[in-house]
Amino acid sequence: MTTVFHWLFGDQLGPRFLAPDEQGPDREAPVVMIEARSVFRRRRFHRAKAHLVLSAMRHRAAELGDRVHYVRAETYREGLREAAGSAPVTVHHPTSRAALGLVRALDGVRILPARGFLVPQNDFRDWADGRGGKRLRQEDFYRWVRQDHGLLMDGAEPAGGRWNLDHDNREPPPEGAHTLGAPAPYRPREDAIDDEVRHDLDCWERTGRASFVGRDGPRLFPASRREARSALRRFVTHRLAGFGPYEDAVLAADPVLSHSLLSSSLNLGLLDPLECVELAEQAWRDGAAPLNSVEGFVRQIAGWREYVWQLYWYFGEDYRHRNALGHRAALPEWFLELDADAVTARCLSTVLAQVRDTGWTHHIPRLMLLGSHALQRGWDPAEVTDWFHRCFVDGYDWVMLPNVVGMSQYADGGRMTTKPYTSGGAYLDRMSDFCGPCAYRPTVRVGEDACPFTAGYWAFLERHRGRLAGNPRMARAVRGLDRLRDLDALLAQEHGRGDGPP
Repeated sequence: MTTVFHWLFGDQLGPRFLAPDEQGPDREAPVVMIEARSVFRRRRFHRAKAHLVLSAMRHRAAELGDRVHYVRAETYREGLREAAGSAPVTVHHPTSRAALGLVRALDGVRILPARGFLVPQNDFRDWADGRGGKRLRQEDFYRWVRQDHGLLMDGAEPAGGRWNLDHDNREPPPEGAHTLGAPAPYRPREDAIDDEVRHDLDCWERTGRASFVGRDGPRLFPASRREARSALRRFVTHRLAGFGPYEDAVLAADPVLSHSLLSSSLNLGLLDPLECVELAEQAWRDGAAPLNSVEGFVRQIAGWREYVWQLYWYFGEDYRHRNALGHRAALPEWFLELDADAVTARCLSTVLAQVRDTGWTHHIPRLMLLGSHALQRGWDPAEVTDWFHRCFVDGYDWVMLPNVVGMSQYADGGRMTTKPYTSGGAYLDRMSDFCGPCAYRPTVRVGEDACPFTAGYWAFLERHRGRLAGNPRMARAVRGLDRLRDLDALLAQEHGRGDGPP
């Protein structure tokens, strides 16, 4: 009888990717895992991300024991040839177009349906095609997913009578608070595998085989199924109740607030999205968490995460090259190197330091600080996408392409979102505690103490006035340009800023 191997990519590490059924591997199929050094040679990843991925792969290999053929090779092709020879191989649908292209080009590899997501890709395509491929609003998709999976539903109606509780989840941080005072998140303990990974990464850097950005402190995120389950239980039991109201708030001394910190575990395949949302819903039904917090968490996973995954495949490869605003500026060195100490603006310096030190920050700093600054400065969206992919522990091609090209940089011209997401300093002042001690003032547009985000916002609107004036959600802001008596001085100031740190 011919032996059939089953190949696990480094983001397919949970039990679902080995569960046997009519569309899965055989129960006793030998497993292939390949640590391809070329991945780290091609791109300059965050050191903490490289550590997490390798640690997670090696932890999974240790769990599988004699069943796994764990190969360290230069490329995936070489590794697969070493592990399986000419034997047939199965693999679940990879999460990137590059990986899918690779496995399709290999003889004897059978691709199984994707796992780790709630909606089959064909079902989403039918849903999207039924709308003519247009107006694929996340809200409509989210309601469909909830109905189809019975999530937070009371019969045919949404729990509590409303689908969307965003209005209850946009509170600024408590006045005068430096932290939310939430219970600490789960943090893993490093072990001998982590020591080995750190030694290998040090060796690769020392010998010039790889180069990284950022710092690799103690590992902060789960690298095994056991750790990921512990992190999920701790969040639902101790942190979920306080999550909702302040999910859009930002505090300099409390970067995690009540966020779940589960994105990297989901994206490594260590957690399944259904188990996460069902556990959260049970907490609400047991009276352990309020509905607005649970709905906000369910929306992040069953709504946004699922939506981004589906759009990555539905929009096609040419989506990667969208640049509707014509932004071409290269990312400056200080940003590429995560040089937070070079930045004067307290908000940007603080968040860039968080990325440098941990490879993570929550969704509002990503969108309204890092992404907004890139948008205002006219940086190339493809370069911005690559930066987010490389510098975040939860960053993958499927994650960052729609999030950055569509949501953050508005490079698709509005196919994914109805407006550019950028703001002046007033929003940042309202939703964070950054502005008080900052050298810049959020209400000042021109001069030495002009807020880079306030000035950058108006310069962005002026640069794209013709396009944005016809957008119903932006028309009022564009008309505001005509009331600025210092617009010429502002534009000259921003033109002279160059690519130096703000």
